[in-house]
Amino acid sequence: MTKKADRDIEKGYTAKQMAAKLRRLADCLEKGRQFQIQVAGERIYVPAGAIFNIEHEREGNMEEVEFQFKWERSQP
Repeated sequence: MTKKADRDIEKGYTAKQMAAKLRRLADCLEKGRQFQIQVAGERIYVPAGAIFNIEHEREGNMEEVEFQFKWERSQP
């Protein structure tokens, strides 16, 4: 198995697209299932046991809220 390269991607979505992704996420969370999403051409599988948190950042006149999902990838 090839080691995945490090990456830091930010992808923008319309309000309608984001709402659909959040609905799918909420359904998976409520059912205790993994969440699948494709970001910039790569399919990501967020396991049901991932750690979920919300981060707020403020710098100058900019504010940011991030919904984060963290987990450790299993080794081959």
